[in-house]
Amino acid sequence: MEEEEEAISFLDKVLEDEDVFLLEECELGTPTSPGSGSPFLVAVKVEAGKGLEMRKLVLSGFLASEEIYINQLEALLLPMKPLKATATTSQPVLTIQQIETIFYKIQDIYEIHKEFYDNLCPKVQQWDSQVTMGHLFQKLASQLGVYKAFVDNYKVALETAEKCSQSNNQFQKISEELKVKGPKDSKDSHTSVTMEALLYKPIDRVTRSTLVLHDLLKHTPVDHPDYPLLQDALRISQNFLSSINEDIDPRRTAVTTPKGETRQLVKDGFLVEVSEGSRKLRHVFLFTDVLLCAKLKKTSAGKHQQYDCKWYIPLADLVFPSPEESEASPQVHPFPDHELEDMKMKISALKSEIQKEKANKGQSRAIERLKKKMFENEFLLLLNSPTIPFRIHNRNGKSYLFLLSSDYERSEWREAIQKLQKKDLQAFVLSSVELQVLTGSCFKLRTVHNIPVTSNKDDDESPGLYGFLHVIVHSAKGFKQSANLYCTLEVDSFGYFVSKAKTRVFRDTTEPKWDEEFEIELEGSQSLRILCYEKCYDKTKVNKDNNEIVDKIMGKGQIQLDPQTVETKNWHTDVIEMNGIKVEFSMKFTSRDMSLKRTPSKKQTGVFGVKISVVTKRERSKVPYIVRQCVEEVEKRGIEEVGIYRISGVATDIQALKAVFDANNKDILLMLSDMDINAIAGTLKLYFRELPEPLLTDRLYPAFMEGIALSDPAAKENCMMHLLRSLPDPNLITFLFLLEHLKRVAEKEPINKMSLHNLATVFGPTLLRPSEVESKAHLTSAADIWSHDVMAQVQVLLYYLQHPPISFAELKRNTLYFSTDV
Repeated sequence: MEEEEEAISFLDKVLEDEDVFLLEECELGTPTSPGSGSPFLVAVKVEAGKGLEMRKLVLSGFLASEEIYINQLEALLLPMKPLKATATTSQPVLTIQQIETIFYKIQDIYEIHKEFYDNLCPKVQQWDSQVTMGHLFQKLASQLGVYKAFVDNYKVALETAEKCSQSNNQFQKISEELKVKGPKDSKDSHTSVTMEALLYKPIDRVTRSTLVLHDLLKHTPVDHPDYPLLQDALRISQNFLSSINEDIDPRRTAVTTPKGETRQLVKDGFLVEVSEGSRKLRHVFLFTDVLLCAKLKKTSAGKHQQYDCKWYIPLADLVFPSPEESEASPQVHPFPDHELEDMKMKISALKSEIQKEKANKGQSRAIERLKKKMFENEFLLLLNSPTIPFRIHNRNGKSYLFLLSSDYERSEWREAIQKLQKKDLQAFVLSSVELQVLTGSCFKLRTVHNIPVTSNKDDDESPGLYGFLHVIVHSAKGFKQSANLYCTLEVDSFGYFVSKAKTRVFRDTTEPKWDEEFEIELEGSQSLRILCYEKCYDKTKVNKDNNEIVDKIMGKGQIQLDPQTVETKNWHTDVIEMNGIKVEFSMKFTSRDMSLKRTPSKKQTGVFGVKISVVTKRERSKVPYIVRQCVEEVEKRGIEEVGIYRISGVATDIQALKAVFDANNKDILLMLSDMDINAIAGTLKLYFRELPEPLLTDRLYPAFMEGIALSDPAAKENCMMHLLRSLPDPNLITFLFLLEHLKRVAEKEPINKMSLHNLATVFGPTLLRPSEVESKAHLTSAADIWSHDVMAQVQVLLYYLQHPPISFAELKRNTLYFSTDV
């Protein structure tokens, strides 16, 4: 582990460990008797033998890091003598004053630690239970005044080094690559480190020494002669730390500006920026007065990890262009849906392989290789899936465009910035040194450490829910004035959020009552978000980035999908609060294996749950009436609806339509013309899902799975066409009718955002899923079922959707011979 990371992890202990807070509360300077009941003494009463062994381990580790630290100080001092020698010549690299500023107190710190190391080393190497070294730590603590002087000068030293680097190439070369000797028993003879990173080492070291004292005390018996000496050293070190806490604590949420003001980090996170026509993953930092966009620099071993600033905007200069003012976004080609789905398929398959390797206690190298592949696919998915534009503008110049997955994130960033802009902010320009210090602080201050992909999650974290979440959005209260209101529902999927459902608009009200039920498919989801909008009907307010009228977010909220709460057969009612608005909703969850079961109708009347051959014979039709009517209505007024077939219809509307079709009610056409188009699309999907056997039949299912896996195009074509000819006529005619309809929907993809691949994803499992899911030994979870079966079902339908027009007559006339019996 690198020195910086060690110091940070130790510091985490100081900030978070209760034992350390106990230390601060105790009278550390007053040795107390073993029976005094001090909380600190309770913490350090340890079994002597074990404690002494732990002391040796703590000291050995500290000694090894002390050797590294001395080598780092030596590397820093190495250029000092030649620089001083040239300072009095006619061609000085630096002046004496600059040298003394940059290397201030380094020689003194080096001598203190060299003496400490030389005295401690033999004691650790010739270890016995009676060894004492408390006096060495006490002496080290008493010399902390040198560190105070170093810390006070630290910022000036950095600034001077930066200015000298800019004005002198020779010094720049020296400061970029200082050679640090490796430990005695290390294979690496030297590592290259920057002067900036080395100047940070003493700041790390004070924290490290204090923490080692804390650990030593925990493992030193109270009657040991070292105990009072170590306690005294710790008291001095703690007092010293608290006196310079602002400067020394590398995990504070604030940095001090050169003018002495405090600049807090308010929010940070990973966003996809559109830069020079391509997508780049950036880490964006929102401070109290500035927005900074950065990326993590690639660093070689031994170098401190840092961010590279791409651009910044003082909040006083930051404006959000209104949708109608914003220029059309630079041309960024959206990633094809089928490629995004392929990535999901690969991620799911890799997850399954990793689980199998772990279950079989496979090699860690194989698991790491799989994890690396999974990360690459997840990273690509994260980079290429967002589509919602978030534009910010510097009033003095440039605009910047981010793409987000969700309106929720966009409003969170916008609100956080606007809240800060309510304060009296001044415009400013950062000098290169100020910008370097601010960017340098990002690595330590960041609150989001990992790219949000599942490969960065711990193994024991919840894998999320797979199946269907039923949500009823009941009502909302808390609006101050009447408005046209609706809600949308989002769930997370593969590391980002996707909009899944939308209520109807409730007009001119302060208390909308929707009572609308939705069925949302979950793919490893852990959170549900509800966003409440005011509908805008002003056609001048069109967002040039995506040609959509912009509605105003009135409130937003998020809840965790706790499996224990959700996975019950009963509805669970809850209220989500957002900006003073309360939305009441209910939900229940059906796991994927339960939702996959087809239940034949017990009655012979009606159309839902009844064999397609029975329905067409009864109706004397080639395609069931319900299919024809729903398709006709969607083509009449829903073919340009964004997300048609993907956005859930209201469940109560779908059930009402189901009832009238089952009853063959004469008012069907009137009801269809009045019904929300998503409910009609949902009714068609429900009809196919409730067939007692899938449209493409149980009998042919294995052959479809084998056919789609063929790699030779000619063999695949031969097989897939033969399988269609093998279908019963009502099934085949209905399938071809639906196929042509879905192709017409996909022709409107620029408007409705539904590609052939999107439609195949929605309909594939509906048309192919077997009546009973076979129990497969190698499939261990619902996620595995998703990755294997469902993806193959999608591929089958996609094959036919991408195929040139297929006519029933042509198929039946065609005498191509397929050799394998089905």
